[in-house]
Amino acid sequence: MSLSKFEPNDDILDFVIKKANGLKGLVDTNLEVIPSQCIQPKEQRLDKSQIDNQESIPTIDLSNFDDLSVEKSIQEAASKWGFFQIINHGIPIEVLDDLKEAGHKFFELPAEEKVKYSTESYSAGESVLMFWSAIGEKDEKVLEWRDTIRHGCNPQNDSNLWPSQTRNQVLEYQKWATPLAKKLLEVLLKGLDVNEIDESLEPLLMGTKAININYYPPCPNPSIAIGIRRHCDVSCITLLLQDDTGGLYVRRTKGDNWIHVNPIKGALAVNIGNSLQIMSNDRYKSIEHCVSVDSNRGRISVPLFLNPSPDSVIGPFPQMLKDGEKLVYKHVLYSDYWDHYFTKRPSGKASLDFAKI
Repeated sequence: MSLSKFEPNDDILDFVIKKANGLKGLVDTNLEVIPSQCIQPKEQRLDKSQIDNQESIPTIDLSNFDDLSVEKSIQEAASKWGFFQIINHGIPIEVLDDLKEAGHKFFELPAEEKVKYSTESYSAGESVLMFWSAIGEKDEKVLEWRDTIRHGCNPQNDSNLWPSQTRNQVLEYQKWATPLAKKLLEVLLKGLDVNEIDESLEPLLMGTKAININYYPPCPNPSIAIGIRRHCDVSCITLLLQDDTGGLYVRRTKGDNWIHVNPIKGALAVNIGNSLQIMSNDRYKSIEHCVSVDSNRGRISVPLFLNPSPDSVIGPFPQMLKDGEKLVYKHVLYSDYWDHYFTKRPSGKASLDFAKI
């Protein structure tokens, strides 16, 4: 598929998404100015005057994972920050590097290869691989500056449907990352006086899993675009691998300041999602975050989402109410909450209102 220069009146959804050129293909047309469809409204841009360069999210060393002080550090970070980085987590550095490199290889493919994995919508329990750009819904007015490939990592998923460029690397990463994520969840639940993750709790906390590989192409006008708009994850927890270019920003729990998550070689960022905030009755915080783009380099990030199964009912654990604590959230079917989150595309914390009493 040959690329031509993208003109202002061209159908960007057709070029970027349906034909699977992606934002990467758009940049490869020697784009000098981003299309109007990619210019974010001011409230969605990252205001540099609101960036706090003096603070950073906690970094937690997991060398002694079972130490009580480490467990307490994880629980406190989840309560006060909703975001933290982990080092010495046990995943070999070569597994992480191979995964990032696989992402670059996939997004370098020509459009006629990537279009094989393209689809326009997906559901919470979707078992097939999907490729999309900028979460380009049909009624989306402004596109984010990224391309994404999603790997469903559940028993019903057929990894043979995945691209050869990413299949082995994602499977290897999943092998290491899933038990790590489960142990983190067990520590977090321990802080809520909930027993270990047994057969009844596993579908609720990690009933579905997905590994996305995000690619943020170089952007000619980074100050008016955004890689991912401010949002909170719908997950229980998310583990994020980012490359050494940075670009992830976290909003402070109080105030409007943003904090850059400085990349640490071999580290993973961990954040609480809306589902666990609901289950914890606000003990743990799901925090807004966004991703900036760069004018010189393409960037890779790889989130692993651990979500409830679609038929799970999410709501505060009974342990949250034993001391007369006020109930903040009702119990809702997770698939209903998922549909609300992605259909309405709520910004930031607004998506939690769906589950509030």
